[in-house]
Amino acid sequence: MSYAETPARPPGVPPGGLDDALLKVLFAQTAVGLFVLDPQLRLVRANSLVEGVGTEGYIGLRFTEAFRLDDPDGSEQLLKRVLAGEGPVRDHLVRGRFRHTPGDRVFLVSAYRLDGPDGPGGTGLRLLSAVVDVTERERARARESALAAVRDAVGGSLDVAATCRAFIDALVPGFADLAVVEVVDEVLRGADPPVGPLPPDTPLRRAASGRCEAVERDEVIRGHPVGGTRRLPPRTPYALAAADLRPRLVPLTAETPWLDADPDGSRALAETGAHTLVVVPLTLRGAVLGLLSLYRCGAAEPFDEEDVSLAGTAATRAALAIDNARRYEREHVIASTVQRRLLPQAERHQAAVETAHVLLPGRDSGCWFDTIALSGARTALVVGGVAGEGLQSAIAMGQLRTVIQALAGLDLEPEEVLARLKETADRLADERAALPPSDSLQGEELRAGCVYGVYDPFTRTCTVARAGHPAPLVVGPDGRAVPLDVPEGAGLFDTDGALFAPATVALEEGSVLAFCSAELLADERAEERITRTLAHPGRSLQQLGDDIVYALPDDTRSAGAALLLARTGTVSEHRVATWDLAQDRTTPATARLLVRDRLQGWGLDEDTVDSTELIVSELVTNAVRYGTPPLRLRLLLDTTLTCEVHDGSTASPHLRHARTVDEGGRGLFIVSSLAAHWGARHGPDGKVLWTEQDLPGAGTTR
Repeated sequence: MSYAETPARPPGVPPGGLDDALLKVLFAQTAVGLFVLDPQLRLVRANSLVEGVGTEGYIGLRFTEAFRLDDPDGSEQLLKRVLAGEGPVRDHLVRGRFRHTPGDRVFLVSAYRLDGPDGPGGTGLRLLSAVVDVTERERARARESALAAVRDAVGGSLDVAATCRAFIDALVPGFADLAVVEVVDEVLRGADPPVGPLPPDTPLRRAASGRCEAVERDEVIRGHPVGGTRRLPPRTPYALAAADLRPRLVPLTAETPWLDADPDGSRALAETGAHTLVVVPLTLRGAVLGLLSLYRCGAAEPFDEEDVSLAGTAATRAALAIDNARRYEREHVIASTVQRRLLPQAERHQAAVETAHVLLPGRDSGCWFDTIALSGARTALVVGGVAGEGLQSAIAMGQLRTVIQALAGLDLEPEEVLARLKETADRLADERAALPPSDSLQGEELRAGCVYGVYDPFTRTCTVARAGHPAPLVVGPDGRAVPLDVPEGAGLFDTDGALFAPATVALEEGSVLAFCSAELLADERAEERITRTLAHPGRSLQQLGDDIVYALPDDTRSAGAALLLARTGTVSEHRVATWDLAQDRTTPATARLLVRDRLQGWGLDEDTVDSTELIVSELVTNAVRYGTPPLRLRLLLDTTLTCEVHDGSTASPHLRHARTVDEGGRGLFIVSSLAAHWGARHGPDGKVLWTEQDLPGAGTTR
């Protein structure tokens, strides 16, 4: 009869010779550690789990003493529940150390209750425990988990510092107790990484570091916190790895010779209890981006060659992600530089408006602002933005800003300026759509918005139109919000061809307008927060702009934004002269006399007076001959001298070059020669011809 067919032994019958033989073979030859425990959890029978250690080294010890478990109380409670008949324990993972050999180990413990011959609860009650050393399996699993964590965490950000931080978090504490990533300083600023070997005097900046809870100090190398720089000490594993681009596995002891070359590092390593170092160069296609240093401390198992292999694989992944972030950083720096060069480089003086701006750098490189002086002491206020990041957004922003400056010079109404700006945007979109399919820009969507307002100090009104952009916020001099309902127009690159509708609001002197890019108004409380900040008439515009930035959510600041503030004013009556003139042939002579008397009263030089007389004579003559009543002349003195002649006709004069024998046609040619700028603007009651003359010593003009 085979063993499988042997009938069960009746209760109370002692075990036979076959049972004893099986137990001896099982205890002697199995690769699993088998231990029989008495009710006090002491070992009464055991085989040798560790080669070279006999069973006499275990008999009589408590189970938790034999294996020096990290959590002895918890393990004992678990075994006691098995003795109490609550069922067996299978494959319970515990950590500890062998009694006779160093190093942390991982054990898989199973426990079963053995009832004696007199039945459950009798005097022969025992506990059988099977212990399997799964340290290598768990190490392999930990390596796989660390590598998976690196794959999942690294590469999702285009910020070098964030990439390094994610890399450290993936390795600590699962793979290393301490970790440091140092990046070549120039690489952090977007420069191309140097080709290896790394020159010994190359500065490296600590981009990220991390530690496990068991390590008291975060700084492995004293004096070099995150953000600090250092040059690699010569004749050290760090310098050697950067020179030959090979990883190093280095035991650390008090007698390690190279520590003398790095005394600061030596003291820090002693304080942390680090006993093993793996240093890996961060390389990509032969170029060196930085250095990865990994440490294990205290009772942790030392690194081995398989750990070095994993560290090299992880470093390759990190190097690729750092290089991608570096390339983005370089493009971002270029885009930011282009953006700043295309924006106003200084605050521009306006006749009756005080302005200030705040430009927040960030991912968005397509936002812009502008203040444009218009004829008649009016001021155009502009804020816009092209959605997206990078150089192409900055270029599109520059194109739109240039066009809107040119359109503003034509004295068009705000809604017409935006309509023509959208025509330009449509052409830019068509050009992008016509790019070859292989061009990455071909399928990239263009989105942009703009708000354009014109403030007139004589009527104290502001007329605003917007295209896919938030309307400006207005606060009166008393601190109360002024409603401004501007119909929303389509975005500049939208296919919607609807017209833009303006809105006009009357403003008291000292009112503040806030033209904000969309990022500043992202949350539902943004308008209330900004208007509440603006309700402080005693603060300067720059202070108000700073206060608005201080109150922004953190994510807004990282995106980038533009803010343009304007405080309305009026033109001093001592700097303006206005006359209603008759539609008569003698009017030009009268106008010349009035102008001379006024300019001499302002103390202007004789050359300016003579030139202005001639300009006014030509403009008034043109209005008398070709225009219709009412006829009005106005002089405005600021940093320039402005002459305006208004009449009721909508017909605009045109500059032409008269031939030698022609008796007329030279008026506007003379005007354009004497004035720095000239033009015509139209309104519901006629047109205005205007000129601007530069004044000598304008900064000292009264």
